[in-house]
Amino acid sequence: MEIFKDIIPINKWFDNISEYPIIIAGPCSAETEEQVLRTAIELEHTHKVNIFRAGVWKPRTRPGTFEGVGEKGLEWLNRVKEETNLLVAIEVATPEHVAIALKYNIDVFWIGARTTSNPFSMQELAKSLVGVDIPVLVKNPINPDINLWIGAIERLYNAGIRKLAAVHRGFYPFEKTQMRNIPKWEIPIEFKTKFHNFPILCDPSHITGKKELIQEVSQKALDLNFNGLMIESHCNPKEALSDAAQQLTPKEFNLLIDNLVFRKTISYNSNFVSKLEPLREQIDSIDHQLLELLSQRMNIVEEIGEYKSKNEVTILQLRRWEKIIKTRISAGINLGLSEDFVKKLLQLIHKESIQKQTEVMNKK
Repeated sequence: MEIFKDIIPINKWFDNISEYPIIIAGPCSAETEEQVLRTAIELEHTHKVNIFRAGVWKPRTRPGTFEGVGEKGLEWLNRVKEETNLLVAIEVATPEHVAIALKYNIDVFWIGARTTSNPFSMQELAKSLVGVDIPVLVKNPINPDINLWIGAIERLYNAGIRKLAAVHRGFYPFEKTQMRNIPKWEIPIEFKTKFHNFPILCDPSHITGKKELIQEVSQKALDLNFNGLMIESHCNPKEALSDAAQQLTPKEFNLLIDNLVFRKTISYNSNFVSKLEPLREQIDSIDHQLLELLSQRMNIVEEIGEYKSKNEVTILQLRRWEKIIKTRISAGINLGLSEDFVKKLLQLIHKESIQKQTEVMNKK
């Protein structure tokens, strides 16, 4: 059965959202009334924001840190709605959050990565939203599990929510990396492949954890045809009570949006089409040749496995593998390929080769 077939497009959610990409911006946390209103007013003056975001309940890794101002923050967001033309969005993590936020006429809910990771929490949230007509944004779970992400959204869909969007905010890294969370773009790309018409936004602030990297990730998301961006902005990031390093001032936010290139998803220019199609045909032909060569390589791998089995030799030959890595990376670099790409490709092929030889050796 096809799921998500009647999802409502983002540009049909509200009157003030007429085209893509949708831009959501605001501070990580609502800290004071003055901070919330000042940030909202400055962002509205950029004329680039559709929805103002601010967390009032903050799920923290350890107690004792700033966990949000709670319900009084919703009063401040109501003032934002009164004094600007912006819609407002908050994070909800429990049915109690939902009930309180609905009393204050919050326009959009988002569900954080920690909550998405817990099916029990998602089911309780879904129950609390039955009969409620409100847009809900669902961030990806902490771990790169696309089925967990889809399942969380499916629970909301089954509860009757049709204004839904996914938010890619990256995945928690096992080891420290340049960015706060690993983008793993292949996961949202697979999501888009499965559900062509399902809106998906990018949260570059939480992917990068550093404001100087936000533009690069934002551009990448737009080039991958994401439907919008969710960016953290604070009137005074240096004084922020949470995630100070990844928040832009409204002025920096405005400059970032101005420097982004918003490309079209398709061009009907006949010259463009006539030049693109032959190039795509070349790629199709090369891909088929690559698959044929990989198949031939695996046939040889199986033959080597037979010889190793007969002579009781181990599958992994470390010196041989080190030689392959060294010589192939060198050859790849000379051909204009990046070292990282060649290494990952070789590791993937080697993993499959080991599996093939394991199957050969375990034959009775």
